[in-house]
Amino acid sequence: MKYSEKDGNKIIVPWDFSPVAGYALEHAERIARTTDKTIELLHIVKKEEDIPAKEKELEAIANSAYEKFGLRPETKVMEGSIFTTISNYASDTKANMVIMGTHGIKGIQKITGSYAFKVLLGSKVPFVVVQAPPRSEEKLSNIVFPIDFRSENKEKLYWAIYLGKYFNSKVHLFKYPVTDPSLQKKVNINLNFAIRFLIQNSLDYEIHTAPKGEFGKETIKFAQEINADLILIVTSKNISFIDFIFGSREQYIIANSAKIPVMVVNPRASFATMGQFMYGNA
Repeated sequence: MKYSEKDGNKIIVPWDFSPVAGYALEHAERIARTTDKTIELLHIVKKEEDIPAKEKELEAIANSAYEKFGLRPETKVMEGSIFTTISNYASDTKANMVIMGTHGIKGIQKITGSYAFKVLLGSKVPFVVVQAPPRSEEKLSNIVFPIDFRSENKEKLYWAIYLGKYFNSKVHLFKYPVTDPSLQKKVNINLNFAIRFLIQNSLDYEIHTAPKGEFGKETIKFAQEINADLILIVTSKNISFIDFIFGSREQYIIANSAKIPVMVVNPRASFATMGQFMYGNA
């Protein structure tokens, strides 16, 4: 695995005129400035006739962003559904990543799944989900990289190297605790794979083993302890309807109460739609 830069030159920020969208823009500005990418604000409307008015509103937001950051985002308003249009547009335009604000999981979303999780599931472009402004203006100093026995772990390694090189980050390999010999072997294979390529790319790293318990909760607890700037996860290839309703590990981490940003990478084998339960009206 040789490190090379992604084709995409654009960071997309879904814009719903909420405070958390503003937080996403702050994160995007920091990453775009460091990686020399452009930013595009994307707003989705239900009706085509709403596009002109929203274009004017979005232009005003872009002008304000230029005054604040010295970097003017591009703007795009599209008719569609947030649950499909954002990820499809990001894929069609070969975006580098999508940075999206979320309010976490509240109320009825605890039953049906967070909006953020439904938007990003199955996307070919990684999503960074944020709930608060950046803690640091310059660096992603500490990246938490959970490692378990799934083969999908390897698919997020590129992004640890990509961000780690730009931000001179330390990658914290957080290992799933297992006693079963066959699972332990798989975890160690994934760990050694990650170590090899982090060393090849001259990235600083540390290895930590999670205490026994729910791995998602232990991951968040550890990330808080080291004041992590980002958690990097990969979704499961096959998330069942039951997992989706009652809370997969990924959903728990994405909507973490510590409000730590989470980069979500979907396995390339999982781009089929998840079924009607995933979607709804934007």
